[in-house]
Amino acid sequence: MKKVVIAPDSFKESLSAFEISEVIAKAFRNIYPDIETVCLPLADGGEGTVEALLYNLEGEKIEVSVKDPLSRLHKGFYGWVSSKKLAIIEMAQASGLPLLKPEERNPRITDSYGTGQLIIDALDKGAENIILGLGGSATNDGGIGMMRALGVRFLDQQGHELGKGGQALKSLDMIDLSALHPQIEKVHFHIACDVNNPLCGEDGASAVFGPQKGATPSDVQLLDEALQNYAEVIKRKVGRDIHRLPGAGAAGGMGAAFYAFFSHVEFEPGIDIICRTVNMDQHMKGADLAITGEGRMDFQTLSGKTPMGVVRSAMRYNVPVIAINGSLGKDYGKLLENGFTAVFDTTTSPMELHEALKITEENLYQTALSVAKIFERRC
Repeated sequence: MKKVVIAPDSFKESLSAFEISEVIAKAFRNIYPDIETVCLPLADGGEGTVEALLYNLEGEKIEVSVKDPLSRLHKGFYGWVSSKKLAIIEMAQASGLPLLKPEERNPRITDSYGTGQLIIDALDKGAENIILGLGGSATNDGGIGMMRALGVRFLDQQGHELGKGGQALKSLDMIDLSALHPQIEKVHFHIACDVNNPLCGEDGASAVFGPQKGATPSDVQLLDEALQNYAEVIKRKVGRDIHRLPGAGAAGGMGAAFYAFFSHVEFEPGIDIICRTVNMDQHMKGADLAITGEGRMDFQTLSGKTPMGVVRSAMRYNVPVIAINGSLGKDYGKLLENGFTAVFDTTTSPMELHEALKITEENLYQTALSVAKIFERRC
């Protein structure tokens, strides 16, 4: 019996990774009724990570009332796999840019407290491992909102609590860790982080990511100076030098908080964590073909997006990989030089995005059907 591993990311604004897996599997079974289809919907640590891992690990979604980046009550969620005592958290569910209207984006005042609330709920459930994706943040507060939720106090020279948001860090003088949640020391954090930016400087959190969160040029300078002070206080009071650590600038400096205040932390590309967690290599053994894809595939895919994780696993077992995507972008041909056997675009003719989104499922099915027919003839 032939075996196909189907491991796509989502097509954002269109189909989830689970839906894509099912459509492709249906097309293959249409052509090849006896084929074994192994569906492994994936994500890279950002949006869709919780759903993808819950599907693969048979966990449950836990809803929690948390504060959004502007401290309004919001219904967030995380994934819980009781058998593994594993929590899967997307920080964007509590502190993400999509939770704000464009005119509300202001990293001087947005706050990551809600992410800490998700962590607390997981700790209270007895989590021993937490996978936390840092993608899509609306904040530039160095993670102090999250740490406040976990019991840490951040004080100015007069001993007053700092205000919320990134700008408040300019007044930071003292960090009080005495009330840090006691479970933190017992939990292993796996941080899904796909950027290597340091905390400060021209390639730091404020300069690189601040503008997309609403920061003006003057805001960027203020926020960078605030994070510089944050790093200096951490070095002085906590004894950890985080200035130039790779990934410290992720999620508006939340990476720095994990470096500074947590003992059991590993930073890894999101797709590496996901592939390991779903036992990708084990599923790839004995496969005749692997299919992956994402909404738009181009040269940036090579930087560690979901399809590259599938390719790396497939290459270890000499399994050919075909990518079926919503669309193809700049220099996609480079993918053929880096492990992909073939890449396909599901659009059938020039059209506006809103038109393509309406017929994505049908286009995907027809493309997968064509790939299945080629596979049948090859076999």
